[in-house]
Amino acid sequence: MSTFDQNATKFGSTNQQKQAYYTPPFWKPASIPHEPIPDDSSFADDIAALAGIPILQSYIERTDLVIWIAPEHNLQALQLLHARGYETLSEMSAMDYLVQKGGFELFYQLLCYTRKTRVRVRCFLPFGQEILSVCSLFGSANWSEREMYDMFGIVVSNHPYLKRLLMPHDWQGHPLRKDYPLQGDEAAQWYEVDKIFGKEYREIIGAEQRDPAHIDRYDSTRFGRLDHEVAYGAPVDDNTPKTGIHYQEESGVPLVDRFSPERAKTLEEKR
Repeated sequence: MSTFDQNATKFGSTNQQKQAYYTPPFWKPASIPHEPIPDDSSFADDIAALAGIPILQSYIERTDLVIWIAPEHNLQALQLLHARGYETLSEMSAMDYLVQKGGFELFYQLLCYTRKTRVRVRCFLPFGQEILSVCSLFGSANWSEREMYDMFGIVVSNHPYLKRLLMPHDWQGHPLRKDYPLQGDEAAQWYEVDKIFGKEYREIIGAEQRDPAHIDRYDSTRFGRLDHEVAYGAPVDDNTPKTGIHYQEESGVPLVDRFSPERAKTLEEKR
């Protein structure tokens, strides 16, 4: 078993990435065409400025210059482009291609204000290989590189403070990796209960609900059930009689006009 397969199975017996969860039945996005770089354009000068760096591929994609390089040349390439006027790093991140290619695709989106041009520097980083930090060139890379380390587990060498950014410092795993379980592992289910109250409260509080769309129609403490208005915490089941909709209690403060469902109207179109 490869190093990646061993790492991918630490959350369970199956590889989450190899389980297809959605296949579009009809519509498939068209690929963006790669256009050649004109010899008399500023993009050609950008390519010439990288003469000392092996360029694996270069093309124009929707008015942006895209340059593919080896990951070990990322800092040197960005230094040369920075000297060319690309002083803003507007975005950087990674994409998980561990199953397909055994690594990550990284990109750096650069902006030159004077020429109003953008360059996207891309590279493929094999699993387990480190990448050099570019914080010395772009301050915005500080948190982006920390997020990349936190979410994907990509180690950025020479970073001034490479710690988790979004997840707690003692969290296990990297949530944006496709081998990370969608509902979290055992530690994720009990993390907040264990940290705030202690493991002895597990049976009292219960495991954390990891599904944000989950609604328990029989839970009268956290959810309201349409047509079944019951007291807080009262038991609710399929035999609970309907109570109807009441906009105002009989003994409540009177409104200007009393509402009733019978008088409600739905406009078919805006006036």
